[in-house]
Amino acid sequence: MKYSSQVIGLPIISIAEGEEIGIVKSLVVNPEKGSVDFLTIEHEDWQVSVKAIPFKKVIGIGEYAVTVEHGNAVIDLNEIPIANQLVNKKIKIIHAKVMTRKGELLGEVTEYYLDEENGHINGMTIKTPSNEVVLPAEQVLTFGRDIIVVKEDAPFHYVNDASDLIHTTDVEVAASADVEITGMISELEVEEALKEKQVEILYGKTVSKDIFDRNGNMLFAKGTILTKEDILKAQQEGPSVMVELSMNVDA
Repeated sequence: MKYSSQVIGLPIISIAEGEEIGIVKSLVVNPEKGSVDFLTIEHEDWQVSVKAIPFKKVIGIGEYAVTVEHGNAVIDLNEIPIANQLVNKKIKIIHAKVMTRKGELLGEVTEYYLDEENGHINGMTIKTPSNEVVLPAEQVLTFGRDIIVVKEDAPFHYVNDASDLIHTTDVEVAASADVEITGMISELEVEEALKEKQVEILYGKTVSKDIFDRNGNMLFAKGTILTKEDILKAQQEGPSVMVELSMNVDA
């Protein structure tokens, strides 16, 4: 897995010619697939047209260079409509606002991570009002130019470090496959499991700002140490209150 910032600026080396054919200028994101599909190239001899390499042509992404088999892996974006369309969408991810599908703002993306084998985006680091967290890409509903929309319960899927993303992805894919095969887990059971997880995460933590209910009445004052009853009370107020609470607690 690579940080996006580790890829941008790397020289691109043709193995067959044994020469540098340019430098990675940017990563072209396919928002429908949630992947990096092309690397645009910066080269002093290419001033007019925009050149790129399809990610599937990349042999490897090392510490010092990106390698491709031949120099003919380079394409002119003006000749490949789908590639040109993706570039024009200008999906950057970094600095995008992260918002739940119900309109709760979680924070801003400061970095994202991709699988160097296939370009799949594994997750991203989000700067929240209180700290930085890592969110697996499985929680993303929409990659937009300015806003990334995520599932309502996304804050409860944060991981501690980017290195945890691979394990998290494996676990979630396995769980998803298991649900599809057995058909035994109902929507109600999933909801109850989520509520139990919320209690486990928030129990004993200190509220770092005043939290209000849906009617504007104070629910918890700053400094409140959360009990199980407090968390159940917040759950009854709905997802937006729970997201606000989860973003404003100290260990």
